[in-house]
Amino acid sequence: FLNLCGTVYKGGNLLFTSDGNQVISPVGNRLSIFDLVNNKVVTLPCENNKDIYRIALSPNGSLLISIDLDGRALLVNYCKGVVLSDFNFKNKVSDIKFSPDGRFFAVAIGKQLQVWRSPSLCKEFAPFILHRKYTGHHDALTSVNWSGDSKLLITGSKDMTARIYTAHPVEDFTPITLTGHRNSVVNVFFAVSMEYFRFVWHLRTSCTQWDPLSEVKPYFLYVSGIAEMLSDSISQRRVSSVAINASGDWLAFGCSRIGQLLVWEWKSETFILKQQGHFYDMNVLDFSSNGQYIVTGGDDSKVKVWNTRSGFCFVTFKEHSAAVTGVRFSPRDKVIFSSSLDGTVRAFDLMRYRNFRTFTSPSPVQFLSLAIDVSGDIVCAGSLDTFEIFVWSVRTGHLVELLTGHEGPVTCLEFSPSVPVLYSGSWDHSVRVWDVFERKGTPEVLVHKSDVRALALRPDGGELCVSSLDGDLTIWDLSDNRQSGSLNCRRDIGTGRKQSDLVSSNNNPSGKCFTGLCYSADGRCLVAGGKSRYVCIYELSQKVLLKKFRVSKNQSLDGISEKLNSKFMTEAGPLQTIDHAEDSEEEGRYDLYLPGVAKGDLSSRRTRPEIQVKSVRFSPTGCSWAACTTEGLLIYSLDERATFDPFDLDPDVTPARVLSLLQDQEYHKSLSMAFRLNEKPFIKHVVESIPLENILPTVQALHPSYVVKLLAYTSEALDSTVHLEFYLTWCFHIFNCHGRYIKARSFALSSLFYSNCLAIFIRIMI
Repeated sequence: FLNLCGTVYKGGNLLFTSDGNQVISPVGNRLSIFDLVNNKVVTLPCENNKDIYRIALSPNGSLLISIDLDGRALLVNYCKGVVLSDFNFKNKVSDIKFSPDGRFFAVAIGKQLQVWRSPSLCKEFAPFILHRKYTGHHDALTSVNWSGDSKLLITGSKDMTARIYTAHPVEDFTPITLTGHRNSVVNVFFAVSMEYFRFVWHLRTSCTQWDPLSEVKPYFLYVSGIAEMLSDSISQRRVSSVAINASGDWLAFGCSRIGQLLVWEWKSETFILKQQGHFYDMNVLDFSSNGQYIVTGGDDSKVKVWNTRSGFCFVTFKEHSAAVTGVRFSPRDKVIFSSSLDGTVRAFDLMRYRNFRTFTSPSPVQFLSLAIDVSGDIVCAGSLDTFEIFVWSVRTGHLVELLTGHEGPVTCLEFSPSVPVLYSGSWDHSVRVWDVFERKGTPEVLVHKSDVRALALRPDGGELCVSSLDGDLTIWDLSDNRQSGSLNCRRDIGTGRKQSDLVSSNNNPSGKCFTGLCYSADGRCLVAGGKSRYVCIYELSQKVLLKKFRVSKNQSLDGISEKLNSKFMTEAGPLQTIDHAEDSEEEGRYDLYLPGVAKGDLSSRRTRPEIQVKSVRFSPTGCSWAACTTEGLLIYSLDERATFDPFDLDPDVTPARVLSLLQDQEYHKSLSMAFRLNEKPFIKHVVESIPLENILPTVQALHPSYVVKLLAYTSEALDSTVHLEFYLTWCFHIFNCHGRYIKARSFALSSLFYSNCLAIFIRIMI
């Protein structure tokens, strides 16, 4: 797993790191880290059992605690993203804070405050050790905070009071109760300024009970915060969480309702970060030809384009008025096409970021599928209600052909990459082969046993794989249009049991089919996803399942568990499907429901999301694949950074030997050995140690087998290096000396060419 895109915030509290340069955002049961300086987002590989509700980071930035809705916590090494331990607080945690000295952390659970000793970075049998418990509130706690010297704690509660406690026992000290509020206390702080706050108490040190703390400066205690005053001018929706960085210059706002994350600089009144994912289900995706960008479409009628390196969305198109059902890049990646249930197919210009052409039908229809031919001159869309395929010319925007013959909704379309043929799949149990350009005779029909849900063509156009409703994958040899094999995948799909299901997942036939298919770049493997928590990869020549990827273990989603727990069963049905009064708070409104009213009824309009994979795509570079899931856009990649992968290694290739050759000025030998060790910090040291005048002879003496590795390294280094001219000199000599070798492998190295040129252009413009 590499990254989670498409969703930037779902709920819980936002958090700045101690240096103020990163924002940690809960995204379902995962955590995404937004680097505001390097403009990059990274998702930690660890997962909680349910949606994350509260997070806390130690002052030195080494330990992270994430707590889900049920009170189950994960202790994570923040720097490495490794789970050290897990713990169950056995109740919902309303707030958690580390002490400023990092020795303790306080947890608000129900009416009780607990203080625990901070664990170490080493794995321990029982890392969580309870220090003290505090009581005194008459209702549930809402927040907790520490004083600057870690000696005092302040808690806020729904009983409209705040209480002050000491972290360690103090003789004759009685917890102080602060009253005066007319509603629940939202948050409490110790701070040094009185601006923007509702109630202020000054704690004086003249009383006898404060003698043990006489060296502590007077405190100003603040209840509530500045979020109410700023939220209306920053976001159009209710702000769910606010965080302030250490310097106080940047404020982070999270809006769970629309999945929006904002970082705002209040001095200049400008946005440092403004990201929003699809706030309804994400339906479709497509990779650009170089694998650098991903376009997605969702039920929120938006089309978004994401950078796979940074993880950020850099453009959003909002012209559609209904769910987007298909997205495609043009062959040259300059145009994006999208189809929608609003009855339009739109073309977006990626140079000017505008909708420059809209394709419509003579009569209103809903489009369910989309395809672009290899030249980018023809766009086709299949309809949901009239069962027709519409063919338009991209240049003129005119409807040039109307293909009829299907007797059910056209669910999938694909153009062959090798011959001018269009393949269409439908619910009428058939795949039809259309000669769009020649228009000769009737189309050939490939008959299946059940409804066709998805199809995929091998990159060379020689093979077709079709997924049908009965759970079968049918493989067709397109040289003579005959069936060459099939796989029964019902057991591989692994659907879970929903809370409302009356039978087990094994006996439930619904949903056991793949709805998304895609071949790998080399055509050897097939990635498939459907209405389940798994994505399967098959090796088609041997017809075997290579691997199953579990996209989520989030118990907040329906369909995750294979079996239901009988202890949650009541006379009114499963406990999770019953609305509770405390769960129905929305935009300041409280609704009471009758006992037994299920979620998703017409009055509440609330449903529990179901885990499913709606679309999958392999990157054309073959290094990664992506899946549209209920939780967002998941990107899986071959992570070469985390593994030691030596190349052509023998006992004489050692770091000491490389440094010795570098000192003896045998630069091409030391560089070759550094690539054989394949450690990037070591390669960087060798490359930057070679003098400028020795670059040309070094590149000339370099064996062609190392040219690709050197080109890949320089391409990556150009993104961040300060030695721009130095690395440009390397690039110039690489292309000058090994141009013929590179040109012969231009297709395989296209992504390197693109990233190299893009990095050079950006650095020169800066």
